[in-house]
Amino acid sequence: MKPVRLKDIAARAGTTAMTVSRALRGAPDVAPATRERIRALAAEMGYVPDVSARGLRTRASGLLGVLLPTVADPIHARMLVALEERARAAGYDLLLGHTLRQPEIEAASIRRLLGRRIEGLFLLPVYRLEPTAPVYEELRRRGTRVVLLAHRAPFCEGFPNVETDDLAGSRALTRHLLELGHRRIAFFAGPLSLPAARERLEGYRHALREAGLEVDDRLVFNAGTEIADGAAAALRLIQEGLRPTAIQAVNDLVAIGAAEVFRQQGWRIPAEVSVAGYGNILPGEYYRVPLTTVRQPKYRLGLAAMDLMEALLRGEPVASRRLPAELEVRESTAPPPA
Repeated sequence: MKPVRLKDIAARAGTTAMTVSRALRGAPDVAPATRERIRALAAEMGYVPDVSARGLRTRASGLLGVLLPTVADPIHARMLVALEERARAAGYDLLLGHTLRQPEIEAASIRRLLGRRIEGLFLLPVYRLEPTAPVYEELRRRGTRVVLLAHRAPFCEGFPNVETDDLAGSRALTRHLLELGHRRIAFFAGPLSLPAARERLEGYRHALREAGLEVDDRLVFNAGTEIADGAAAALRLIQEGLRPTAIQAVNDLVAIGAAEVFRQQGWRIPAEVSVAGYGNILPGEYYRVPLTTVRQPKYRLGLAAMDLMEALLRGEPVASRRLPAELEVRESTAPPPA
């Protein structure tokens, strides 16, 4: 079967191939009724645009790159849905890659995407303690349009980003526990190389100081980011003979891991210990004791990132976006035992 061409659609529509081309691109000088009629005809006839030919004419690939640690993370997956929906509506396709949180994979993936002539790059950085990173210097020299999908760090300064106000979100969660009457609140912290993890720990400390309480460093545990990390931190807490009345975790996965250990040890949630997470992922909402958490604006972060990218593609100046997070109170938190 021969491919459908613009002039084939034009013959059916009773117009010119140029008008068909402009209508399919969404050009404003085509009447809305004509544009919709031509698009309906193109779909009916099975028209598929020749992206490679368009690239040769315009020197534009119509491709945007996305690099994430892994789409298995529910936070990243939801952002990706928003990016894909908005990119498709704007006429772009996404090329997706994973970094697995390894700098060498990140660098190779960035260079591979650049080799595909992407017009812009969405990037959730692999965080490191070094102040510079060669591949980010390369992106700056090339003038690549980059939007970061998380907090900035010294090595990736200078690129616009979208992020959650994790400081305020974590502080609101600690205040919730304090208002319930808790005074011995343990914090299961994430890797301090992650800016978001640092903000969440600082939000917890801010709320305690605002309540006139000293921060007890014995109640702060390094807990990673996964369910197994939360379980290991809970076991360490129990082995050290500590008995806080509430646990606040860096994310929902860590909270679920900790809650499972407490439950196996016979600690009733929330009657004997309250447990709270961060992120509002589905496993937390449908955990055996639905998890109190902080709702990250995952989808809205993706939309905001695409707004920044479209402005960059138009050559316009942009400013980073910091979106608020919302407290979500469920059954896993309650007043401490008398």
